[in-house]
Amino acid sequence: MKAMILKEFRQLRRDKRTVAMLIAIPIVLLTVFGYAARFDITDIPTAVLGPGASVAEGMLQEPFRVTTVDPAGDAGTAHDLLRDGDAIVAIVTGPTTIVYVDGTELFTAQSALRRAGSLPPGVQVEILFNPELSTANIMIPGLIGFVLLAIGTIITSLGVVRERAEGTIEQLAVMPLRPRDVIVGKIAPYFMFGVLDLVLITVLGLVLFDVPFRGSILLFAMGGLLFLFVALGFGVLISTVSQSQGEAIQLAIMVMIPQILLSGMIFPLQSMPMGVRWIAYLLPLTYFVMIMRGVFLKATPFHALSMPYMALLIMAVVVFGLAVLRFRRDLAPTRRASRRSQGAPA
Repeated sequence: MKAMILKEFRQLRRDKRTVAMLIAIPIVLLTVFGYAARFDITDIPTAVLGPGASVAEGMLQEPFRVTTVDPAGDAGTAHDLLRDGDAIVAIVTGPTTIVYVDGTELFTAQSALRRAGSLPPGVQVEILFNPELSTANIMIPGLIGFVLLAIGTIITSLGVVRERAEGTIEQLAVMPLRPRDVIVGKIAPYFMFGVLDLVLITVLGLVLFDVPFRGSILLFAMGGLLFLFVALGFGVLISTVSQSQGEAIQLAIMVMIPQILLSGMIFPLQSMPMGVRWIAYLLPLTYFVMIMRGVFLKATPFHALSMPYMALLIMAVVVFGLAVLRFRRDLAPTRRASRRSQGAPA
């Protein structure tokens, strides 16, 4: 038994990646849950509109943070600001002051409603886009991204690793294929299944949970396909740096955990301190959640979602570029060896 224990310790010591993950994962989880897993809202972007906007602005206290002051604004302006994500609360002053709250930001909306007494007196409150404050309405769009992320990252990451384990990577190396051709060929089936799952989960969400779909199908498809490309790119990239399927799964989980916790899918971004929140803006799931909630619940137009779309496009290009470079580096030694064995110059 002693010999077996010592053998396992020696083997574990040689596997530096596993040791690093055994240390890193608890630290990451503690940090993320400690700082990000909060529902207490400390920042509520607020627009103040109407003839009494200046007076109302001076009466607001934290966590309401005034982002827009427009004395000429009205209820239509408030609707547009909340629809486009420029504010979560909009106060329209006048003979009757009305507070409009974006119901798609569930926990922020609940916090704003609890603090309604600190707003200008005698106000009426109206919740837009998700008036029942339904949890399903805000979770289903995020869960679509979670499923695509799992398919693209975990399942696809096993692709090249399986080729290496079965020894068929050498066959790919000697074939007249460019690295990007091999990658596209390997991800095509996963991409098709991802599209099928995207449609299936969306339909089930609409039918089983009565989630509304108010936006453009074209914008929905664009967001879903871009995010699926990013997820597949992460899967291929992980497979090129993994020596076994176990390593690939470990790295895929490391990629998924921060996205689930920091993307705003579960915990609101407004509750995260800036020291942690900036990480969320490096994660593709953050932008997918923004797009899906906007398209599903608010019919947000393209111009208001252009930044998330551009972020996903840039991520797709960068991730796939890195995957191609890594894969080319993996194929190069095998191709040189094949040419030498055939008497061709390396």
